[in-house]
Amino acid sequence: MKYFLITFGCQMNKSDSEKIAEFFEKIGYQSASNIKEADLVVVNMCSVRQSAVDRVYGLLLKFQKLKIKNLKLKIILTGCILKKDKRRFEKLFDLILDTKDLKSWPKEFKKLNIKFSKTHDREVFMNKNNITAYIPIMTGCNNFCSYCVVPYARGREISRPSEEIICEAKNLIKKGIKEIWLLGQNVNSYKGLFKQTKPTPQKDDRFNYESSSNFSQLLKKFNEIPGKFWIRFTSSHPKDFSNDIIKAMKNCEKITPYLNLPVQSGDDKVLKSMNRPYTIAQYKKILKKVRKEIPNICLSTDVIVGFPGETKKQFENTVKLFKEIKYDMAYINRYSPRSGTAGAKLIDNVSAKEKKARENILNEILKKTALENNKKYLNKIIEVLMTNNSIGKTETNKTVKVITQNSKFKAQNHNLKLKTKNLIGCFIKIKITDALAWGLKGEYDK
Repeated sequence: MKYFLITFGCQMNKSDSEKIAEFFEKIGYQSASNIKEADLVVVNMCSVRQSAVDRVYGLLLKFQKLKIKNLKLKIILTGCILKKDKRRFEKLFDLILDTKDLKSWPKEFKKLNIKFSKTHDREVFMNKNNITAYIPIMTGCNNFCSYCVVPYARGREISRPSEEIICEAKNLIKKGIKEIWLLGQNVNSYKGLFKQTKPTPQKDDRFNYESSSNFSQLLKKFNEIPGKFWIRFTSSHPKDFSNDIIKAMKNCEKITPYLNLPVQSGDDKVLKSMNRPYTIAQYKKILKKVRKEIPNICLSTDVIVGFPGETKKQFENTVKLFKEIKYDMAYINRYSPRSGTAGAKLIDNVSAKEKKARENILNEILKKTALENNKKYLNKIIEVLMTNNSIGKTETNKTVKVITQNSKFKAQNHNLKLKTKNLIGCFIKIKITDALAWGLKGEYDK
């Protein structure tokens, strides 16, 4: 039996897909190389953007044609699904399942006579990738930004116990993982539980071994795990980005100097309309502290252009912010209303053409500042984690095209066949020889 997995959405969805893939292999399935040879198709969807929902509808026509040719084919929907979307999809998919409870999937399979071997009983499913792992430390969100459906699709914040997260990380590192991303809709508000090594006497022994853990404490615990690996995290909310987190980033050598801190808009009135409880002055104060404590920090952000009511003057404040902060990367999105959110009640009065124009303006600024920042790496020798034999990532999460001596020799003597050392998963030192807006180039001569 073979399965084919289609994923939409953020890193959280990708992490869920990795667990789904391992689940299927543990119940006797193999991954299909294409959708036509699959017995089961699983769509891991995202309801955050309407465009992602529309793409799922677009797939349904393809599924209908496949089912005509293969009557035994079953189509499963999972992921981040709004209730209203779930109601619409119920008649179009064979099953709609929750990623939070993979252990219950076999029971649902039996209802449709879907074949599988004996399921595995483990609750925590490990990432198969031997370089990078994504570990969700919490699910859901309590912020209710007026443009976002995550609190409705994934529910309120629930933090995983820190002991469980650390255990999962240790197992992954033993398997050779070199880079760990800690995931959450707002990792800064993480509040898990951990076992105390020296329990304090209490009247009720049931609580002796449990204590509250915040995000900075979790980062410190990760840093204590033996082995050579990097720690990254996303996503952060400015309202919860504390001095303790900055100190942890500074003092923990395994935490990489990379920070994505979404601003969403450079204008205070727009931020208020978005239900983002901070001002631009407060946001810039945070970044000033971060840059003072971590001078080599690489900064990225998320921003929405064309939010309902955003005037040209308000957009200019975002332009000014981009020029002042000089981001290394920014994820720029054109606003689109999502039913059920507070923003959907507002008049979407910025035209599609204007939204595109504003996106282009920010992209041009970003291109210049990213290039300017990358030029600082020229002629420097830096450490890179290789993701394949010619591409690597810096500590600051920049992509590097790596030229080896062997690859140079091959280019000059293309008729000769040489075996280049397998560098995948290795930390190597390279000399940066070229800087581009979206990446670097460097040489490795060992």
